Amino acid sequence: MKQTGKKKEPTITKKELVDRISEQTKIKRVAVKTVIQSFLDEITNELARGSRLEFRDFGVFKTKQRKARTAQNPKTMEKVQVPPKRTVTFKVGRLMKIKLQQGLARQRPPATPKPAPASPLRGPKPGAEP
Repeated sequence: MKQTGKKKEPTITKKELVDRISEQTKIKRVAVKTVIQSFLDEITNELARGSRLEFRDFGVFKTKQRKARTAQNPKTMEKVQVPPKRTVTFKVGRLMKIKLQQGLARQRPPATPKPAPASPLRGPKPGAEP
């Protein structure tokens, strides 16, 4: 896994995925790479046609048309016209959502309540020993 610049998340490359799948399935890397590339090409081609791609429990890819708008260059404060464009959206599926939440739960230690600090302005609680 490669580490990206400032971010702490590791980056997984297509080559690393090919290696993992090849090792798990005992299929030659060349064949795995061909299948993965064909899969990615088909996704790209279908999105270019305007199709919606649904992979049950994984998620849904679809295209969205963004309207033309006026933006502002932050350096010069000059108004700039941004043309309309198509972009891809992804909505997470049920199983992926569950997996992501499980991964998040494993990363965070359980929250432990902190004791309230003693106030120097107040005296001891009634019945409490000094």
